[in-house]
Amino acid sequence: MLTHVTKVLLKTRGLRVAAAIWLAVWGLSLLCPAAESMPEKPAEALYLQLGHVGLDPTRVYQVRGASLDRSSVHITLEDGTIAFTQDVMGRITGAFFEGYGEVLLTPPNSVERRSMSLFTGMAILEEHFETAYFRFNDDAANELRPDLRATENRQEFVDRWGETARNLSETDATRLLMTFSRMLPVTGGTFSKEQVDKEEAEMVQSAGAVDRFLHARLQGAKLGVFDIYYDSSAAEQVQVGQPKAAEDGDVYYDVWTSFSTVLAAVPPKVVQTSPDDSSKSGGEVAAEARVIDARRYTIAVEVRPPKEIHANARVQFEVRRSGSRTLIFELSRFLQVESVKLQGQPVEFIHNPAVEGTQLSRRGNDLVAVVLPAPAQAGQKIDLEFVYGGEVLAEAGAGLLYVGARGTWYPNRGMAMSDFDMEFEYPQGWTLVATGKSVPASPRQATKGNGQQTSRWVSERPIPLAGFNLGKYKMVTAQAGDVTVETYATGGVERDFPSPRVQMADPNPSDPRPHRGTQVTLPNRPSPLLNETTVAERAARAIQYYAERFGPYPYSHLALTQMPGRDSQGWPGLVFLSSYAFLNQEEREQLHFEPYRILLQQSIPAHEAAHQWWGDLITWSSYRDQWFSEGLANYCALMMLQERDPVGFREVMEKYREDLLEKNKDGSSPTEAGPVTLGTRLLSSRFPGGYEAILYGRGTWLFHMLRTMMKDAAVQEGSRKGQSSAAAVEEPFVRALRKVRERYQGQPISTSQLLDVFAEELPPSLQYEGKKSLDWFLEGWINGTSLPKLELKGVKFTPKGLGTSVSGTIVQKNAGEDLVTSVPVYAVMSGKQTILLGRVFADGEESSFHVTAPAGAHKIVLDPNETILTNLR
Repeated sequence: MLTHVTKVLLKTRGLRVAAAIWLAVWGLSLLCPAAESMPEKPAEALYLQLGHVGLDPTRVYQVRGASLDRSSVHITLEDGTIAFTQDVMGRITGAFFEGYGEVLLTPPNSVERRSMSLFTGMAILEEHFETAYFRFNDDAANELRPDLRATENRQEFVDRWGETARNLSETDATRLLMTFSRMLPVTGGTFSKEQVDKEEAEMVQSAGAVDRFLHARLQGAKLGVFDIYYDSSAAEQVQVGQPKAAEDGDVYYDVWTSFSTVLAAVPPKVVQTSPDDSSKSGGEVAAEARVIDARRYTIAVEVRPPKEIHANARVQFEVRRSGSRTLIFELSRFLQVESVKLQGQPVEFIHNPAVEGTQLSRRGNDLVAVVLPAPAQAGQKIDLEFVYGGEVLAEAGAGLLYVGARGTWYPNRGMAMSDFDMEFEYPQGWTLVATGKSVPASPRQATKGNGQQTSRWVSERPIPLAGFNLGKYKMVTAQAGDVTVETYATGGVERDFPSPRVQMADPNPSDPRPHRGTQVTLPNRPSPLLNETTVAERAARAIQYYAERFGPYPYSHLALTQMPGRDSQGWPGLVFLSSYAFLNQEEREQLHFEPYRILLQQSIPAHEAAHQWWGDLITWSSYRDQWFSEGLANYCALMMLQERDPVGFREVMEKYREDLLEKNKDGSSPTEAGPVTLGTRLLSSRFPGGYEAILYGRGTWLFHMLRTMMKDAAVQEGSRKGQSSAAAVEEPFVRALRKVRERYQGQPISTSQLLDVFAEELPPSLQYEGKKSLDWFLEGWINGTSLPKLELKGVKFTPKGLGTSVSGTIVQKNAGEDLVTSVPVYAVMSGKQTILLGRVFADGEESSFHVTAPAGAHKIVLDPNETILTNLR
């Protein structure tokens, strides 16, 4: 809500409003001649003030029994001293408290309560605190006012805590700029008085309900320093977390809980942050991106190997909801923005010098804030042009570059589907490959004649992000039907690539010294060129395999490009492929890779090819849905492995199971980090490897469980109808994925939407409680963490006609009370042959069952093929 003073100011009209607000911002007097001079960069001045605001000695009070309530967040200031910050735009935006306070927060569901307990030891956050720093954009100061009393030693309190408060003020400056920039004077002359008046009225009406922000940094008595956020504009309004170092010294931001307090309609389109982003700044990009869509990027880039790029990026937007004045972009910290123009006219942007002066201007900044001349209006078309450059490349080996800012080399608004038209100019002797389709260069570039080469890449359909790779590559091709697979590799690997070593016997075996033997480095380092054709053919086979099952490959070609490092990424039509993926069998063995890891390394091209469907063509709605992109891409690659090497497939799946159960020094296993739906939150100080173990390991197992239970049920029902088992193999699972592709291509989807499509293909025997729904699988397995142990008890065989009636009880140990599992029940016949009798829903700890077996069955076993993610220890 707006303060009384600001409401009064906004009752005036037109240019008088702008002048009145401006005077309030800077505390100028109407009688002061200097009032005629306004800052040259008003948004930058506002940002600096928000980021360096101090405590006001005239606003220090005793406080007792005051409280701040924001939905599920309840903060009480029992007794102490509080000082408010100096005015910004006539508003109080922060406060510092010392004394005795308490915070109470109850997460809304079992997933979030488990997450809270993991980090704090309690499912409900109930913590006393001694100091607190608050930042807000609403009427929080007035909420506390009835419980404030005059106090002495005001200056002493400000002297003690003023510097701390000022240092903390920078944390939320960008978020507050998004609020207060709406009140800056309209500039440029292209906005009418009626438009200004309309925006002012809408701002007053909606400020309290739509844009409400509170950040509390608390010094807890037991938990140390932690943050509580309430942000009405965020997809999840409440977030609590803490920066903390892991055992190896790396610092993580542990998110204790995060949830939405809004039960009403879901926004029509959810825009994601980049996959590797978990910061609050990324959240600002995502929240603000939901109301302004980036429709098209036109980017001209001069690449200057081995380090620099210089670029001109034009971004065209469509405004879906009125009110935004500041647009936030992610841009690599190593790039410097020279200018930003709106429809050809310079506009103000907040960049390095506005943040930390010379230091940041040397190292760069992760965010760029562009301030529009007036608040955006629904239906408005916005055309921004950025000119920028810097060092975002590194040469990791001879002719092998590393594009460190793969997702932020251009002004990125998050993973929203956009069209891209990119033109690159670079020296002769280098090869550049990018997302999109290669087309002839523009006439302007084609006639330059400066000895440089030019390539142009245009997206064939809207894609979630764009990138490029550059190296002194050799190319080979392979065909997947009409799709050409191009593979680009260099003759060597990165400088820090590990060298194979062999153990040599000591020349004097009789030497009694304990360390006999010498490690020597083999003379030949790997050459990706030697295995380039194999990589291309593996990717081509994967493309063909997936196209037959999930529908046509979404683009005209696929390019796989060598990239230094262990990680690979699959982007639309372009794969950044780790040098490790180019090793042959002998080289992997020389590096002492375990057998399962060799199999996974060989599957990398297939994994990244699967992302062309799952992750690029169809993206995820929020971080809670990102798991299906990695889990499904990984499982698709393993489906291929299972067909050609069932033993190897079993080995990989068993390794995933073991990794989930492996205990750390504290006696905890990665499965305790949380369910797959926590996404990037799984990467924490408690479980640095939790993200990989759960998203890749458990995520892959979840799809394997879905596939096998649908296959089992389809085979049995087909058998009852007299069909051969081959007619039903995999059909429900594959049909569902084809439906997903056809229905949602080019869109983000949620886990629930994905499961709804699978539910459409559920055979009747898999309809739990008679419902054609997979809610039981979502709640128990996807939102759960259990690895139950299955046992049988009380099994009885009763002759019945020509067969046998079998009854018994299935016990699920170490499982949640409500865990439902579809368990395959097999009969052991003579000769140890096993026959599937059917699937039984095990609901909770114990579930009775009755099935019919052929005559001669003498034993019942559960899941002998190990298709359920259970604890086998």
